[in-house]
Amino acid sequence: MHLHILGICGTFMGGVAQLAKSLGFKVSGCDSGVYPPMSDQLRKAGIEVIEGFDPSQMELNPDLYIIGNAITRGNPLLEALFNARKPYTSGPQWLSENVLQGKKVLAVAGTHGKTTTSSMLMWILKECDLNPGYLIGGVPQGSGKSAEYSPSEWFVIEADEYDTALFDKRSKFVHYRPWIAILNNLEYDHADIFPNVAAIQTQFHHLVRIIPSHGTVIWNGESQTLKEVIEKGCWSTQQTFGGQETDDWRLSEYEGTRVFLKDTEIGRLELPLPGRHNRLNALAAIAAACAAGVAPLQALDALSTFGGVKRRLELKGEVRGVKVIDDFAHHPTAIEETLKAQRSVQKSGRILAVLEPRSNTMKLGSMKDRLPTSLSEADKVFCFQSPAVQWDIAQALTSLGEKVSVFTDLDKLVAAVVANATSGDTVLVMSNGGFGGVHEKILKALELKE
Repeated sequence: MHLHILGICGTFMGGVAQLAKSLGFKVSGCDSGVYPPMSDQLRKAGIEVIEGFDPSQMELNPDLYIIGNAITRGNPLLEALFNARKPYTSGPQWLSENVLQGKKVLAVAGTHGKTTTSSMLMWILKECDLNPGYLIGGVPQGSGKSAEYSPSEWFVIEADEYDTALFDKRSKFVHYRPWIAILNNLEYDHADIFPNVAAIQTQFHHLVRIIPSHGTVIWNGESQTLKEVIEKGCWSTQQTFGGQETDDWRLSEYEGTRVFLKDTEIGRLELPLPGRHNRLNALAAIAAACAAGVAPLQALDALSTFGGVKRRLELKGEVRGVKVIDDFAHHPTAIEETLKAQRSVQKSGRILAVLEPRSNTMKLGSMKDRLPTSLSEADKVFCFQSPAVQWDIAQALTSLGEKVSVFTDLDKLVAAVVANATSGDTVLVMSNGGFGGVHEKILKALELKE
């Protein structure tokens, strides 16, 4: 059976493509501006990727089209297959019917930390010989790929609340029918499709409502918005995690980071990643792994060798004593936590934050009032004002004073960063996109600096 995937270079759709290929399907796909790292993964998997959405691709005559949620009406290939009444489905629906049937799915949902927590959970299960399949919206260090099929009964998936496709406005995660679900946190995001946080809470409760009574919901006890979701009704085993005495799984930061289950200390958490948010991610992953049958101490020990995830405080290079680090942070909370995490491990030198407000929520300016606080840990801030951002970044950040510079030209931004950077500094780049290859441009310009 031949599948043709529209929007194949997205992390989710590229993962679907790799899983389909592993199952013996013939797979091809297309995207606009075919880009790495997914294009590289697909090439290695032997999957043909076509640039653009020309209707001539209909001549491939696939048995089924899989439509990514970035594809909108007016797309020429979409219009052609609609008019020809060709069979089509969404990525989450195809995944549910062809990969997840009969699996015990471990789904990781939340506004923040989904990719890191999913990667941690996958790592624990692999280290403990449960050999899960997985589909993650990023690339765990050492694995080289974002998705892998396994005959194991276990499957780890990053469970996104964004909508499924132009013809299916339910959140993606309702298709996954999890046995175990982590609800990491819940804040307002995706302003392009959700009018308020209550609308997102409704989607989260749709997920909770389909978890079996023998399944488990693991939720952040520090989150009032998640507490309200659970209070709407929960028919499964519940476990909370956090730092409160009332949480089932608890972190204690006294004399190192210690993990408790109820009143029993399990052991110390030795995590290579900095930041309290990552320690909470780890705690949730441990709880989910134990719900799958892993011994608590085994889960804790497995995380001591976890290598992290690409684009999460990933060191891209160091030139003239200046480190350039890449991170996916784009929501104000994630920006703040990322800066705090970097500050916690950086004993000297300045943090030069380089930010691209690129997500749909940030482009709309829904959270611009929160940006000054989220950037307060940075010593200098360099922001890129792309044409897609319709609000005035400089005006929104006036409270930060002279430490902020805003640019509409990427090359001028790079020049300003390099002119300011001195040995011992860290350039922390934050964007949920490629940011025009700014990391490599900064590193190259540092090499040429006189």
